[in-house]
Amino acid sequence: MDAVYKRVNGDHGPGPRRGSMYLEEETNTKSEVLSCIFSLKEEVGALAKALRLFEEKGINLTHIESRPSRMNGEEFEFFISVDSTCSQALDAVIDGLRTQISGHVHELSRNKTKDTVPWFPNDIQDLDRFANQILSYGSELDSDHPGFTDPVYRARRKEFADIAYNYRHGQVIPKVVYTEEEKVTWGTVFRELKTLYPKYACREHNRVFPLLEQYCGYRQDNIPQLEDISRFLQSCTGFRLRPVAGLLSSRDFLAGLAFRVFHSTQYIRHGSRPMYTPEPDICHELLGHVPLFADPGFAQFSQEIGLASLGAPDEYIEKLATVYWFTVEFGLCKQGSEIKAYGAGLLSSFGELQYCLTDEPKLLPFDPEKTSLQKYPITEFQPVYFVAESFEDAKDRVRKFASTIPRPFTVRYNAYTQSIEVLDNTKQLRHLADSISSEMATLCNALQKLE
Repeated sequence: MDAVYKRVNGDHGPGPRRGSMYLEEETNTKSEVLSCIFSLKEEVGALAKALRLFEEKGINLTHIESRPSRMNGEEFEFFISVDSTCSQALDAVIDGLRTQISGHVHELSRNKTKDTVPWFPNDIQDLDRFANQILSYGSELDSDHPGFTDPVYRARRKEFADIAYNYRHGQVIPKVVYTEEEKVTWGTVFRELKTLYPKYACREHNRVFPLLEQYCGYRQDNIPQLEDISRFLQSCTGFRLRPVAGLLSSRDFLAGLAFRVFHSTQYIRHGSRPMYTPEPDICHELLGHVPLFADPGFAQFSQEIGLASLGAPDEYIEKLATVYWFTVEFGLCKQGSEIKAYGAGLLSSFGELQYCLTDEPKLLPFDPEKTSLQKYPITEFQPVYFVAESFEDAKDRVRKFASTIPRPFTVRYNAYTQSIEVLDNTKQLRHLADSISSEMATLCNALQKLE
């Protein structure tokens, strides 16, 4: 659940990156140190040459430690700390490491400065670092929230927030015992939307929905559990759910998609207004998002947006968040001679699901370059929707758009290690080529057997 979705939906990092070869700048006003990581080939005198660069620039190291590189077995990584006043001198050292010693160094920082790459998670466990850095809601509510004056509802929201705050990757998502009132609210939304899906939802959504009823407890009188759904999604496409207490920043939310992780709420909207919510809730997540994450084409498309966000400058994060808004949240697609809805914001909104396919809104072809610049309202129905030719076409277009993002590397998700591979040297490219070659051999062998 991300910050680009805070709308009416109804009728109206600490320490260096583990396993990274990046430099991470983290200025701490309390400790006033600058920490960084660089990697060197394992050869006699390599470290001495590197340390001499620091000495020549008058930089005193306050801490240093080493470890074998997870990215390259022939290299070691060195984590160092220096005084933050040495920032300018450190630039010259970094240049020296790259040009004189051929050390792998990239600047990395959460607070973007000149020539730096914003921090991004390296492996799936790194999502623990920002999953609780929510922007709003959680156990707190705005004054215009339907549950703001309801002490029982506010206490209940704190229970859900505590589950998310205490969750760590790899744990079983705690089961929630929903109240009868919560089930009634869910049942109202479930019943109304299910009647609309055959006419308005895309075929992928309609194909998966019965499977969720069969295997995940989707019923009018039952709110499904995130753990059951997460296991189902993993068996379909490798996607998984992770509980979250409220709205994440767009950068953090999109980063989760790169690992095929969807941050999902567990709380439900206030029962006084079952067809309205000022924020994503479990109705939006489970009825709108989940069915499509079980489709391989849509899962790959969603992950492409996430991968494109890793290390992207702030202005491109805004563009990608807008692309996400007009696709994953409010996207339409062609299916035969008809146009159907696949965006979760539509599929979880009784009113807008019908409105979006009337003659009132303007429909435009999906083009990330143009879509990323489109302004949109967040408290009313969309005046403009973008129509994709197919998930495959949308994925290719997002991939091409991602190639225009200024960053000094390309990224690839390794599903075996659940980590991000940063492709910025020839050895990693050779490994990728070998992997592709192996897959091509398998494809050729299969084609031969079909002849």
